[in-house]
Amino acid sequence: MAAPLRALLRPAAVTVTAALPRACLPPPLRGPCGARRCSSGAAFQYLLVQKTGAQKNVGLIQLNRPKALNALCEGLMAELRRALEAMESDPQVGAIVLTGSQKAFAAGADIKEMQNKTFQESYSGGFLSGWDKVSIVRKPIIAAVNGYALGGGCELAMMCDIIYAGEKAEFGQPEILLGTIPGAGGTQRLTRAVGKSLAMEMVLTGDRISAKEAKEAGLVSKVYPVEKLLDAAIACAEKIASNSKLVAAMAKESVNAAFETTLTEGNRTEKRLFYATFATSDRKEGMTAFVEKRKANFTDS
Repeated sequence: MAAPLRALLRPAAVTVTAALPRACLPPPLRGPCGARRCSSGAAFQYLLVQKTGAQKNVGLIQLNRPKALNALCEGLMAELRRALEAMESDPQVGAIVLTGSQKAFAAGADIKEMQNKTFQESYSGGFLSGWDKVSIVRKPIIAAVNGYALGGGCELAMMCDIIYAGEKAEFGQPEILLGTIPGAGGTQRLTRAVGKSLAMEMVLTGDRISAKEAKEAGLVSKVYPVEKLLDAAIACAEKIASNSKLVAAMAKESVNAAFETTLTEGNRTEKRLFYATFATSDRKEGMTAFVEKRKANFTDS
């Protein structure tokens, strides 16, 4: 790794709002004590949460712990679970964008919180088990990654369904340099995304890869200039949200089956979900609109 991990976790003079175009992220709502609030009124200390897009059908969640380069402490992850649950239950939201700052998506888990943990504490308490919430949300999630996505930050991005990266983004699993290994899916998702050889190299050396290398390896789908990344991610989310929310959830489940099961079981899941679309009004509307040469008006949520 080019610099010690602790150097990445030093306080940095970074403002989160600088990463987001003003048209996409107006000043956050604030409560009496200055806490950030989402549209439902829930206060957050470590997140900026709102709905965005022309139809306000995209949930935008921004990690907001700039002095620690968005290091993933337990408080931040608890808030993220709460924000995702609010987006999941909001019928207006069809897709979610998760982002950080221009300097860091997330530089890793909070080492200070982990430093003195024991095996007994970690095992008995199910340490990091709650992090999987991101991967089980049924609505599609796009990670918009600028800057560092290291350790837990890389794992968090990989829990999302699509990763867009700014051209200066860096991905890595440097846990080996701290005498440990990834614990939130890093060895598993990274291997499935980029293959055994590159994953093994990254996990065993702690070396990072650039956004360009990540795209070439299949970890990232698209790379954009830093200042255009968030707009691109929101545009993709808007496109997804314009389709049937119910069928999008089915499509996500089917693709995940390819990622996590055998080909035979994946095909069985796909067929079952394909048949299930014929029970929806959106499938009927979509095919009718195609025959009538008009835009479909999807209503299922």
